[in-house]
Amino acid sequence: MELIILGVTFFGFLILGVPVAFAIGLSAICTILYEGLPVAVIFQQMMSGMNIFSFLAIPFFVFSGELMLHGGVADKIVKLAKNLVGHIRGGLGMSNVVACTLFGGVSGSPVADVSAMGAVMIPMMKKEGFDTDYAVNVTTHASLVGALMPTSHNMIIYALAAGGKVSIGALIAAGLLPALVLMVCMLVAAYAVAVKRGYPAGKFPGWAEVFRSFAAALPGLLIVGIILTGILSGVFTATESAAVAVTYTILLTFFIYRTMTLGNFLRAAAKAVKTTGVVLLLIGVSTMFQYLMGLYEVADFAGDLMSKVSTQPWMIFLLINVILFLLGTFMDMAATILICTPIFLPIAMKAGMDPVQFGMLMLINCALGLNTPPVGTTQFVGCAIGGISVGAVMRTILPFYAALIAALMFVTYVPAFSLWLPRLLMGYKG
Repeated sequence: MELIILGVTFFGFLILGVPVAFAIGLSAICTILYEGLPVAVIFQQMMSGMNIFSFLAIPFFVFSGELMLHGGVADKIVKLAKNLVGHIRGGLGMSNVVACTLFGGVSGSPVADVSAMGAVMIPMMKKEGFDTDYAVNVTTHASLVGALMPTSHNMIIYALAAGGKVSIGALIAAGLLPALVLMVCMLVAAYAVAVKRGYPAGKFPGWAEVFRSFAAALPGLLIVGIILTGILSGVFTATESAAVAVTYTILLTFFIYRTMTLGNFLRAAAKAVKTTGVVLLLIGVSTMFQYLMGLYEVADFAGDLMSKVSTQPWMIFLLINVILFLLGTFMDMAATILICTPIFLPIAMKAGMDPVQFGMLMLINCALGLNTPPVGTTQFVGCAIGGISVGAVMRTILPFYAALIAALMFVTYVPAFSLWLPRLLMGYKG
């Protein structure tokens, strides 16, 4: 009965339009009160969930991404991407994919990525004669690669939701190849649509201009290399790397590029504080939720239910993907990770999937949810920038969805895409 109350109240609050964090917290409170547990359990679980040293990486990575967003780094990355691939048919679409991938690497946030790249690329593509729906779809889908990059705070959330079963360093290394696969899939989709619609190719500016734009963008791109080198060499931990990222970004935007203003710095700080507050609230209330799911053995119940459908690992993985996708359409990325990881990670591991590989599966699924109504944060931002309705964008979204799903299938059924680099660089034994 308690599990029914937990599930019904949670989905009931979501249907009523209650924000996800409050829906999680209120459903947990209703269940605790029904169970007759002391109210102090609520605060104990919330505090234990938030009072973890590793969570310091979250505000630092968020702040670093906001500084990149407001510090003028995007323009230099766009110029490099345009010079590299702008001469291919549908060149601005190709440039958009590469630029979103590169900026996703330094921001670690799909929403920051679509905000920065969309503000530059969508108006530019519209001016050059590209359809608005194409410009928005390319930007919003390519920006999702930020969830897999070393600066992604969602990796930190997953590592902690996994209950210490996975190394943050291994996750950071694991994300690089899936990010590359996702970029390639998006390039194929953008090119195929460009050919079908007859979009023109740009002109190659010459290798000298490519090298000049690369030199200008290199200081911003170095943040990925600094984080990876520091973690893999043992110079600093994943948490310390986030602080290094902030320090480097401040030096970069204030003293190297000299594009940061005091007003933009304060806006970046305010946005980082707001985002961190939302994430920590989600973590706190989700800890209550996880406590109750553990108490009522939800993971075992879900595993038994799936085993009745099929005992084949490939079918179990497919079911997990479908469920995560459906949940991701109306839940925030962090909330989905925090709630679903304790349920589905044991099931996936029992079926033979490594927890690092499952992390990549989880992140891509949640990223897919960011571009799907009714929540669809990145899609709403992209549509707002492009001045187009979500419905108009959804009518031509299938090629880009297909690219995302193809990348997801590669990660799901080919473990090497997620595990080769952690094994090579870190000696990961999973």
